[in-house]
Amino acid sequence: MTADTSNEQRFVADVEAFEFITLDVTTIVRSMEEWLARLSTHLRSSRLTWRGLNEQSEVAWKADAINISVEQSMARWTEQWRSYEPAHAFADSYDDKVLLLVFGKFNAGKSSFCNLLADRFAAHGKHVQYFYLEGGQIVETPERFKEGVTETTARLQGVRLAEKLVLVDTPGLHSVTSENAALTQRFADSADGVLWLTSSTSPGQVQELDELGRELHRNKPLLPVVTRSDVYEEDEVEGEICKVLRNKTQENRTEQEADVNTRAAEKLSQMGVARELLKAPISVSTYLACKQGQTRAAMNEAGFERLFAALHAITAPTLAYKRRKQAEVLLHHLEENVIGALSSQVVSSLQHLRSSIDFARDKLEQKQELLANALWRAVVPELPKLLDEYSNTRDLVKLGTSLSNSTRASLLKEIDTLLREYELELGVLDTKFDTRGLFEDVVTENREVTSLGHEEVLVDYQLLYETLAKAIRALVIRVADDAIGQCRSALVDVANLTQSLEASLHTHDEELLIMKRVLRAEFR
Repeated sequence: MTADTSNEQRFVADVEAFEFITLDVTTIVRSMEEWLARLSTHLRSSRLTWRGLNEQSEVAWKADAINISVEQSMARWTEQWRSYEPAHAFADSYDDKVLLLVFGKFNAGKSSFCNLLADRFAAHGKHVQYFYLEGGQIVETPERFKEGVTETTARLQGVRLAEKLVLVDTPGLHSVTSENAALTQRFADSADGVLWLTSSTSPGQVQELDELGRELHRNKPLLPVVTRSDVYEEDEVEGEICKVLRNKTQENRTEQEADVNTRAAEKLSQMGVARELLKAPISVSTYLACKQGQTRAAMNEAGFERLFAALHAITAPTLAYKRRKQAEVLLHHLEENVIGALSSQVVSSLQHLRSSIDFARDKLEQKQELLANALWRAVVPELPKLLDEYSNTRDLVKLGTSLSNSTRASLLKEIDTLLREYELELGVLDTKFDTRGLFEDVVTENREVTSLGHEEVLVDYQLLYETLAKAIRALVIRVADDAIGQCRSALVDVANLTQSLEASLHTHDEELLIMKRVLRAEFR
């Protein structure tokens, strides 16, 4: 091309020269599929169990809720991927074309903008074909897009330029009739780049970008276009003062473009989208370009020479995205519907569960002392009665058995009160009262001869009471420690499973991030 070739001519030539080279992304796609299989296997084998806990305990029902959430998430992401199949087929039908999504609110001038670009291709002798979607089918039409100040786009429509570029004009991803909503999203999913049109009357309404979140997270280039970049000025026409619409000065346009760029970049950062996807905004006036006959001078003054230069600049990243689209679509599904959903739904629940486990552990410290004291208060009052019985029978075994039975009965009662959230193995809780050697320190040296002539050992009952009380105290402390130990063990088991599941999700998240970096580094 010669030195005086316009940016418009260069871009039209670019489109005709598009080469749709198929890149082999099979290896990385297979890696992603294997990643998903590993994650699924681990989730199925990592159910949170709560042996030793009652099903009504907070820790148990939170663990069960996480299990249910994981199961529902796995079923949901399978259905979500299946629901993409029509979109994948639709994208396949446009393998030999670049799709640019023209996005913006109803007053952004999307239809007028698309019509003007179609006019310019037609002016260069290139084939232009309008179409719209009806009942899921592409219907070709000779009619241009309707233009107006109200929302004229009631259905998804598009125009093919030079058989290699498709502009898709939508009513907005969330302002569309229900019957066209799925088709709108399907077309958006298939897009290779995004032209975000925002009117200069209210430029840079960055909340609009939320609706493009899905597409931007797929690493599609974004070119902001500030439309209606014109202003009414007073002028004298045939001796009368009247208002005349003129292009904004380049200074005004530069200020406006910088403002849109700053706020859009901040918004993308908040969305977690790479800021480098955002291209420098371009300010144009479609109305004045058309009104002034679409001459080269008119197009330049209306900002379209700069626009065509910007379109030329996004050609390379748009084609690069298209070449790796198969892997990008799967990657986005894994990021948003799989690991993203697990992170938002399950990870936070795991953190809440961990907090409940920590709280339950802290409460056990208090309950251990409460349990020992409760057992002590229940058993010790029986000592006088037992000593009276012993003074008659002198049956040491029976004394120990009575104390053991009393301790166990009290233990069962207190467990039901203090540890009702736990399922203890009562059989291993040893409440046996050991009486061996008990009398060594309480037998006096005096002996007494009974009427039958038998010698009887005398016992210091006060000392015996104190010895028994001390032994009971040691017993209830040991029993309380063993019972609370089982509770702690149950909580530790759940905590370990929780930590393992959380670590696995983190590891899978890191692995997917590495695959994303590899994809975008090797297939630029």
